[in-house]
Amino acid sequence: MTNLKTVVETKNISLALANKLLEAALAKGEELGIPFSIAIVDKPGNIKAFAAMDGAPVLSLEISQNKAFSAAAYNRPTHEWYDQIKNDPPLLHGIVHTERLVIFGGGFPIKINGELIGGIGVSGGHYTHDMQVCEAALEVIKNFE
Repeated sequence: MTNLKTVVETKNISLALANKLLEAALAKGEELGIPFSIAIVDKPGNIKAFAAMDGAPVLSLEISQNKAFSAAAYNRPTHEWYDQIKNDPPLLHGIVHTERLVIFGGGFPIKINGELIGGIGVSGGHYTHDMQVCEAALEVIKNFE
């Protein structure tokens, strides 16, 4: 008999943790005085928690969800993409047509003890502001590691 692996166990973010991250992100958005859209997805990229602050730009709703999806799907922050592809014209001009992929800041994978469990995406300000909101939310994770 071979050691064929027939099942792979994976972990996903819980609704309770997703809501804690969302609360922390909303608090940071209030602190910055910018209306953001905040999306939290599970490991496969399905929406787990979402909020659009009053006054959030309409486009930010979809962009935040795509940032969260990109971060979870590729297990990397969205801001890392551009530096990796900027000097590779075929990739730079090709991969950006990949549906739902975002290559600028504001999306981060969510990990517990190094294991991917989801993603967070924020949109509404400059991408550096979006990143600050993500980072504030991810501080919650430190209580669980």
